[in-house]
Amino acid sequence: MIGRRALLGSILATPALAQAPYPSRAIRVIVPFAPGGATDFVARIVQPALQEILGQPLVIENRTGAAGNVGLEAAARLPADGYNLFFGNVGTLAVNPTVFARTIQAQPLRDFAPISMAGDMPDVLVVKNDLPARSVAELIALARAQPGKLNFGSPGAGSLNRLEMELLREAAGGLDMVHVPYPGGAGPAVLAIVAGDVDLLMTTLPSAMAQIQAGRIRALAVTSAARAPGLPEVPTLRESGFPDFVSGSWQGVLTPAGTPPEIVTRLHGAIVAAMQRPEVRQKLAAGGVSPDVSESPAAFAAFIGREAERWGSLATRARVSVD
Repeated sequence: MIGRRALLGSILATPALAQAPYPSRAIRVIVPFAPGGATDFVARIVQPALQEILGQPLVIENRTGAAGNVGLEAAARLPADGYNLFFGNVGTLAVNPTVFARTIQAQPLRDFAPISMAGDMPDVLVVKNDLPARSVAELIALARAQPGKLNFGSPGAGSLNRLEMELLREAAGGLDMVHVPYPGGAGPAVLAIVAGDVDLLMTTLPSAMAQIQAGRIRALAVTSAARAPGLPEVPTLRESGFPDFVSGSWQGVLTPAGTPPEIVTRLHGAIVAAMQRPEVRQKLAAGGVSPDVSESPAAFAAFIGREAERWGSLATRARVSVD
């Protein structure tokens, strides 16, 4: 016969014994951009390794619209149980809170628990082939000699690449150029410069690499601190007369706020382990992506805060906003 104390202990222990270890089912991953874009590219390379490490399927859902805000807001409303992830980038996490301040319905550091950075890629300044500028210095001289004549494309009015061009214009002392946004993203913007519809463009390296290598457009500089391994002959903007100009399109993983800290820690460890795998690093490198990760979830949260301050301040100075 079981005593009352033993019976009580058995009852109290039952929920803990019955609780399945995490994770015990598929994990949803919301990517706020279309398949084929830079964020989707990184997510799908990391996906198989994460599945193997966690022992459960990762199901990617592309929830597009409003420069990533549709996916961001959808992910913020999901249960904080560890089975819902958001694979964002510098735009959704650091640019949009300021640029879309009047309409955005979710805030990265309020509505999410950051987990880790999951890759970083340089951006590249490219020009159409018949533009008589073969260096950043020549491009700036041309823009100053023909105020208002040159135009530059971007993958959206409030995109990071638009802000990078505003930063370059500011650093050059002010350049009178016309902005032509392509809300469809980097793909349409790159096609526009290949067709000669725009004179220059700042875009992610993976989105432009094939066209650069095919000789359809010309790369003048990359935004990273060091030259890109895939384009060793192309100088950085730091080498081109702008020593403080370092930028890039980083990616990162978050989960809804309120997710248990032990799950966030588990997911951080899984992402770090996945990014260390040789096959993952090789595939990312082929697309111009550096497999950078954060030391801890807290370090990633601090990084997002610094990036939001940097790009938000620039957006305010340049009066870049989207209603």
